[in-house]
Order: sequence, then C-alpha cells, then structure tokens
Amino acid sequence: MTGPEFPPGFLWGAATASYQVEGGVGEGGRGPSIWDTFAAADGKVLGGATGEVACDHYHRYPEDVGLLADLGLNAYRFSVAWPRVMPDGRTTSAAGLAFYDRLVDELLSRAVVPVLTLYHWDLPQALEDDGGWPERDTARRFADYAAVVHDALGDRVNQWTTVNEPFCAAFLGYGSGVHAPGVQDHDTALVAAHHLLLGHGLATRALNEQARPGHEFSLALNFAPAIPDGDTPAHREAARKFDGIHNRFFLDPVLGKGYPEDVMADVEHHGGRFAAAVRDGDTDVIAAAIDWLGVNYYAPARVTPLEDPLGPGNCPLPGLRGLDVLPAPPPLTAFGWEQSPGTLTELLTWIHERSGGLPLVVAENGASFVDEVVDGRVHDHDRVHYFAEHLEAVHDALRGGADVRGYFAWSLLDNFEWAMGYTQRFGLVHVDFDTQRRTVKDSGRFLGRVAKANALGAPPDGVGDAGA
Repeated sequence: MTGPEFPPGFLWGAATASYQVEGGVGEGGRGPSIWDTFAAADGKVLGGATGEVACDHYHRYPEDVGLLADLGLNAYRFSVAWPRVMPDGRTTSAAGLAFYDRLVDELLSRAVVPVLTLYHWDLPQALEDDGGWPERDTARRFADYAAVVHDALGDRVNQWTTVNEPFCAAFLGYGSGVHAPGVQDHDTALVAAHHLLLGHGLATRALNEQARPGHEFSLALNFAPAIPDGDTPAHREAARKFDGIHNRFFLDPVLGKGYPEDVMADVEHHGGRFAAAVRDGDTDVIAAAIDWLGVNYYAPARVTPLEDPLGPGNCPLPGLRGLDVLPAPPPLTAFGWEQSPGTLTELLTWIHERSGGLPLVVAENGASFVDEVVDGRVHDHDRVHYFAEHLEAVHDALRGGADVRGYFAWSLLDNFEWAMGYTQRFGLVHVDFDTQRRTVKDSGRFLGRVAKANALGAPPDGVGDAGA
C-alpha cells in the first residue's frame, strides 16, 4: 500500500565524492590532491588507508550507474576531481575531462539525472603548495575550473553544485587539522572558509555567464542544529554560539545577509585575519543567486554552558568558548552519531523560513552501521529504519510548507570515509574492498521502492519490519 506522496518530479538519488570512490589516482593524467598527501602521512587516516583504489569507480562506473538505475533511483550526485581535470589546478587535462564525459553519458543512457558537484575537498596539491584556501587566489582559480567543467559538460548537465560543505573543508582541514591538509589554526580556518564561500560566489557568476536554459546552480552546506541541555539564558547562549559558527556563518552570507555580527564578535579573539580577508564587495559575490540549497544533515549537537564563559570547552571550532558539546544520546549510528529525524524536519522548516522560501534539496543524509554479507544479502535493518524515519521527516517538512525538491542518500557505495578510512560503511551497496564485489543492501532496495512509488510505504518484500 502506498503511503504519503512526494511532489511530482522529486529527485531520488544517491551521492558519492570523487576521492572517496574513484581510485585511479595515477591514471588519466590526474595530479595529486591534498587528500593523497594527507593520507600518505603516518597516522592521519585510520589503518593507514588511502583513496588510491577506493571503490575503483574510475573503472567500474558503468556497473555502479547500473546498480543505481536498477534500484529505481533517478539522480546521481557525484563530484568532479579538480586534480583530474586540472592536475596543477590551472591547466586543463583533456583526459581528465573525458572521464566525466563518459560518466555523464552513462548516466543519461540510464535515464539518471547527473547532479554535479565541483568541489568535494580534493584540492590540487599544487594549489595547496601555493597557499591553498587561505590564499585568495584559490577562489579565482576555482571559478576558472568551474567554467572549464561547465564548458565541457554543460550541454548535458543541468544541475550544478559549486562547493560541498565548506564548513568541513575549512574548519576540519585548516582548523582542527583532522582532514586534509591538516593545518591547525583557527584564524587560518576562518580565512579559508571565507575564500571557499567567495569561490562559490565567483564560480556561480562564471557558470551563469555560460548558463543554458534549464541550468540550476547551488551549493551544499552541512548543518548541525544546536540543542541546549537546559532552558536557562546560559544554555541558550551556548546554543547561539554553536549555531552561529556551524550554521549561520555559512548560510547567512549565501542568503545575502552577510556574516552574522554575533559570530564576528565570537571569533574576533582569533587574531583578526578573517576580518581583514573580507574585502568590499565580497559578500555581494557570495550572495550570487542560487536556484536551490543543498542541505546535508546527519545529526544535531547537544550543548551545555561552562561556568567559565571563556573556557575552551571540548569542541575545536573557531569562536567556541564557554560551552561543551555533550555525548550524543542513543540510538546511535556506528559512527556514534545521534539519530534524530525530527531535527531534520525542524532544520528544513527553519531554513525555509530564514531563506524566504528558497527551494531545498537534501543533498546528503545517511548512516553508518556494521554490515555483513550473508548468503549474498545484506540485511541492514537499522539503516532501513533510519531511512524510513528520515524520509518521514522530509515529508513532514513538505507538509509544513518547505519547498523540498529532492533527497540523496549518502552514499551509493561503501567508500573511503576520510580520516576513518574504510571502517565506516554508509552505502546502499556493500563493497568488498579486497575483491570490489558489489552487493545491494536491503536499504538500497527499500529506498528504490520508495523512489519508484514517489511515496512512503511499507518496506519491500524480504527486508522485514522497517522498525526492527
């Protein structure tokens, strides 16, 4: 029996990122990225894992596209590797572009909408050597790169996302140093964040100059709503600080509101390089019109104030003094993340209201669990339950008036999960990294059934109770 329906034309898809799935790092003229360098360093990635082979998507993309299409998903969100297209960050590689040309043609041959992301964290190492995202020129180079990819694929790709999760690229890459390139400096991280947003704006302008009818432009931000563990002024202040640096710092400039004044005050003690990096006209560039916003959501953050308002706390984000982030309450994913589907409804509604009704796409949502292949099947009941609850949350937001136009599961494939290596499995499809054998999980079948019906309903035959 079919349950609540989604709007006509709703995008149902799965997402991946180039360094996490492609492999082929030395093929087709690809140059090294900051993640190649970072993963090769001792102790940076769990188990010494790298993306050198990953899911071998570079060679196996026809099989992977076929799996997605056979499930009934109608869209594929993938990222282009800048160092594959421009090995030195500046000079175009025809061989690198040719891979994405083949990938796009394969998607269209299977009636799958290509949703292209230009940057998912794999900066060419050559540009990092010249200063990376803390250097303003990197934003200009990114706009040049965007124009090159658009010129090559814009005749077939209508959906364009500039930057995925600038929060992670800046604050984890240049602040805490747990991601590439491994820099640990909050002031540097803030400058990098500004240049990532500036790069988004410059790229969006460049794409609009080449735009064809039907083209839509966006970026994807990751949100962690702050939930205070009490209702005192101090608790509300702790939530304000966390929400400010994690969410509003990135969202508000994109919406044309500029950087929030309260967040500017929160980060002022880091040295002032960020404020100096924001030049006249930059916020106008960042506010370049987009057609929809990608919303990446996994979990909220539960926060509590410290007695010392200037205490460092346990959350290594710029500006966060006087608060701690508490351990997540169960039920948890294998990553230790809280499962809170209702928070997704609240988040989509909040963005809808704050943006004045900007169209939204859930560009990433998913969960890591411990999966095993038994008799050729992966009965991942916990993930089925996770998707069922979060899709209901998306539908609740739609009923509340939010203009949500698509949902992309993270991820199509089990893959290289950044600093966690291959220890966390998010895929709709299980990957045996020794043999590269793919096995569709029950969660993939469940999401495919929902996509085909464009409606919520009971899980497919053979999956069992979605609540089990």
